[in-house]
Amino acid sequence: MKPEKVLTIGIDIDGTVTSPSSIVPLMNESFGKDLRYEDCYEYNLANVYNITDAEFDDWLDQNGGRLYDESPVHGNADQILRKWHSQFRLVYISARDARHRDVTLNWFSRFDIPFHEIDLVGSHDKLAAARKWQVDLFMEDRLENALQLSEALQIPVLLFDTPYNQGTLPKLVHRVTSWDDVQEKVSELILTKTSL
Repeated sequence: MKPEKVLTIGIDIDGTVTSPSSIVPLMNESFGKDLRYEDCYEYNLANVYNITDAEFDDWLDQNGGRLYDESPVHGNADQILRKWHSQFRLVYISARDARHRDVTLNWFSRFDIPFHEIDLVGSHDKLAAARKWQVDLFMEDRLENALQLSEALQIPVLLFDTPYNQGTLPKLVHRVTSWDDVQEKVSELILTKTSL
């Protein structure tokens, strides 16, 4: 008998494993604003903060290390990921630049979050990395990524509910509100073998 293939879960980092609201206090501090996470109605924060894309890119270039170091864990993600480490292959695929690898690894170590691979692709296009790692399921907070990955790879994507990713979802994209919700949805998908 052939051994069952271990499920490979692709996981975004920012806004998925880290709290989606963690960027707001730092941007408020830098741009003299008093916005709330709920005010971030679109993924492109340059529009939300009324700055240019270039200004946002410069800000992230200067503050990315601090943001990635100070971000809190999203709910009980760390506990669930520790449980999953022996069951699944955990591959984190992030838009972070490769130069942030050390701060990323230190953060994972500090919060005792296990991984099999961490791929910092430096762009929001995660499709090539998801193909390379042969992910069976993906977790994401950016709507455009969720739609692209589910359609191109025909895999289920769990989309964390945020103010900036509202919209109609296709059948393979499932909105989740917490890591407990994620755990339940993953168990359900495995049990029913839906699309996996």
